[in-house]
Amino acid sequence: MELSGARILLTGASSGIGASLARQLAEAGATMGLVARRRDRLEEVLADCRRHTPESQLWSVDLSDLAAAEVVVHEAWDAFGALDCLVNNAAMPKRRPVADTSADEVEEVMNLNFSSPMRMGQAALGRMLERGSGMIVNVSSMGGRIPIAHEAAYCAAKFALAGWSETSALDLADTPVEIKLILPGPIATEIWDVPGNDPTVYDGELVPPEECAAGILAAMTDDGFEYYVPPEIPGGIDAKDLAVTKTKDCDGFIDFIAEVAASATEG
Repeated sequence: MELSGARILLTGASSGIGASLARQLAEAGATMGLVARRRDRLEEVLADCRRHTPESQLWSVDLSDLAAAEVVVHEAWDAFGALDCLVNNAAMPKRRPVADTSADEVEEVMNLNFSSPMRMGQAALGRMLERGSGMIVNVSSMGGRIPIAHEAAYCAAKFALAGWSETSALDLADTPVEIKLILPGPIATEIWDVPGNDPTVYDGELVPPEECAAGILAAMTDDGFEYYVPPEIPGGIDAKDLAVTKTKDCDGFIDFIAEVAASATEG
């Protein structure tokens, strides 16, 4: 898609990947609709965006409220006259062993990490199809391709978003609406420090959010569907190869990850 002049609604825009992506897209000429809970943080990002695209706006919304999530899509569409792209980036972590994870916690994570982007995408899709153009970008995770110890709820939601995106791409292949799936690796965002979560098993290097955002921006102007961002996980591991390795020997992969997690916990 052509970013200059595009009208883009971006969730999770108050920090991390979303804030970096908002600034980069605005600098490329896109009018931004910024969505997140924290108005004060959103206002900071909005001020930066308006230096490039003065018509950018914000919506302070808790996207775990699924009805409100749908409403903001229609409000943004009407405010801008249309939406050229919806980027579903908002997410929350849940690091806790599966035996200690309640059904209510799983539902909370599923609402924000899957049901909200699904509903927002569906709210935009009909209007995009009617207009004859549009793009929906779903930001999943490497945790949507491989299991992460103590993150069953998070992985379940991200796997769901990946599966939804894949089938959406199939169903919409002959339409003017594009679907893109983004699979970030370990990115230096607040998701690692959210209260109410156990310490992470991963203790490696984190990729700057600006680098991840640049990868998403590049994907939006490319013609593919699936993008690992960054393509290489710190330590020289090819992200896509890692996902493919799991499919070749799932039993062996799970045994290996379990051993790594046990060693990290003991350490």
